[in-house]
Amino acid sequence: MDAVSDDGAYGITLIAFIGSVFSPYYRWSRRFGSGDPLRHCALNVALYGRSRRWAMTERGAGSVSRGPGFLAIGPSGMSWDGTGLTVRIEETGAPLPRRVRGVVRVYPSAVESRVLALDAAGRHRWQPVAPCARVEVALDRPGVRWSGPGYFDTNEGDRALEDDFARWDWARAAVPGGTAVLYDVDRVDGRSVMGMRYSASGGVEDFVPPARVGLPATRWRVGRAVCAEAPSVVETLEDTPFYARSVVAGGVLGERVVGMHESLDLGRFVSPLVQGMLPFRMPRAG
Repeated sequence: MDAVSDDGAYGITLIAFIGSVFSPYYRWSRRFGSGDPLRHCALNVALYGRSRRWAMTERGAGSVSRGPGFLAIGPSGMSWDGTGLTVRIEETGAPLPRRVRGVVRVYPSAVESRVLALDAAGRHRWQPVAPCARVEVALDRPGVRWSGPGYFDTNEGDRALEDDFARWDWARAAVPGGTAVLYDVDRVDGRSVMGMRYSASGGVEDFVPPARVGLPATRWRVGRAVCAEAPSVVETLEDTPFYARSVVAGGVLGERVVGMHESLDLGRFVSPLVQGMLPFRMPRAG
């Protein structure tokens, strides 16, 4: 889930992992023949703006419980009541041990059921559950409260990302009457590009995205690109050796839009240097 406040001063990204795809511990366990995803779960919390925070503590199966309408990972958890998602956060940041505590509520304007395959074999699947949503953030630590437009999706896969993908660029932005989503995927067996326009009242239309245009690399030299007309980077929110999250402007569907963007380089991710650095940002409880 990601959202930006109405005044643009704050942003948030939440990712709940069952089998944390970016976990060095999970990757090590798969290499040695185990790799139970329930032993590698985490809630990633990233706050942007005036009160930045980052938390992603990995926890084992004994700290995880789940059911049709809820998921709890350690002291944090989320629940779905049929109309909205409530996330209760109780985490400690890394590498700076600053607390993150509070409640985030996501109210979709419509719920989408279509599931899309990201690879030719259908091993990796993606579902934008609520491409158009309203998000309310109420945090005690740090003390911030705001609301704004947001987005909520889910992914699942049968293999490690690095087995089937080289890199991807993803973006979503509000357009009149809904949300446009762009997915540009470089697979090990080819490239696929998807463009979807989701209506705020429900329903989706596919469209042919503009040509891919390169963006300036990050300070870590992660390459970025987006399928948009005359794009530019407004702000880099997350800059890591293999992943970048940015605010990007560009032309889509005849509109000049500003939206959330991510770039992932899986060649960088699997390098021994990056794997050795990850535990400093992703500690493991216990």
